[in-house]
Parts: sequence; C-alpha cells; structure tokens
Amino acid sequence: MGSEITDNMKGLFPEPPVLQGERLVLRPLGPGDAKALSRFTSQTEVYTYLPTFLYEKRYGAQKVIENLYDEGLDESLILGIFEKERFLGLGEIYGFRCPIHKASVGYRLLREEWGKGYATETLRLLTKELSSRGIEIITASTMVENRASARVLQKAGFVLVNSGVDEDWGFPAPTSADKWIL
Repeated sequence: MGSEITDNMKGLFPEPPVLQGERLVLRPLGPGDAKALSRFTSQTEVYTYLPTFLYEKRYGAQKVIENLYDEGLDESLILGIFEKERFLGLGEIYGFRCPIHKASVGYRLLREEWGKGYATETLRLLTKELSSRGIEIITASTMVENRASARVLQKAGFVLVNSGVDEDWGFPAPTSADKWIL
C-alpha cells in the first residue's frame, strides 16, 4: 500500500470488486437490482439492523444504486450478495484507515435467507479480500440485541472486544453496539 492511498475507500478499491465464493457472488449493484433492494429495505426485521445512512428510504432504490460507486465509494463499499442471480442481501466494507491498515465489515440478508450460512460465507469473502489488499485489522459492529450476528462473527473467528458502546448509526438516539475484531 503506497503513500498515494488515503483513508478514502477509493484508494483501497479503485474499482468495485466481484468476489466469488462456493455458493455466493458479491458484486456491485446495478440498475436491474433496484426492485430487489427496495424489497430488502422494506423488511422490518432487516431494516431494524440497517444504519440509516446506508439506505435512506426517502430516496428511491434506483437513485441509491446510481450513487453507490461514485460519492458513496468515498466512505464504504457496498456489494450485493447473490446466489447465482438471486439477490440475498448486502455486504459492506467501511471505516478504512490506511495508516493502520484497518477496515470494518458488515452484512445484511433478506429475512428468509437467515440461518443458511450466507452471512458466514459473505464474511469469509470480505475478510479474504481485505487481507489480500494488505488490511491487517478487520473489525465489525453489531447491535447488542442482534445475537444471531454475534454468533456469525464468532463462527468466523471474530472476538468481542467491547460491549454496549454508543455509536451513531443515524437513528435519533445512539445505538448500543458490540465491537468485534478478527
């Protein structure tokens, strides 16, 4: 990682990657994914764990997708999670800090896809990609009440390092989050 790379996500990912797993493909969202993204964000169980800055419902899904890889890539890299062509959810890399070789990962899946191992495979793909790009510190955050995601992170080798930390997830009040490190 040369001196030309900054904390801007575009320094780490000049182009959004396509990550191929055993069952899944993580790829940039395109115009044809707008309907699936709208359905995804309309699921209350999913939206509960979705930081508001990741997807503002006041904007149409098409508009969100159009901006994801321009100014949106300054802060985070969001990829669609697909099994073949079927949309399952979103994987995210955010919080890139070049000087300390750190980034954070996250994922969200359609409710009907929970418990099928997709989150675990998504984490493996994201962390492998980050490691291949020289990232040495990989972290994640979960809402304290999201025990299912805590189990997924533990299964993937993450260790809980702090619990109940107030974070700004875009909601009116701070979100109580657990902090994890790989």
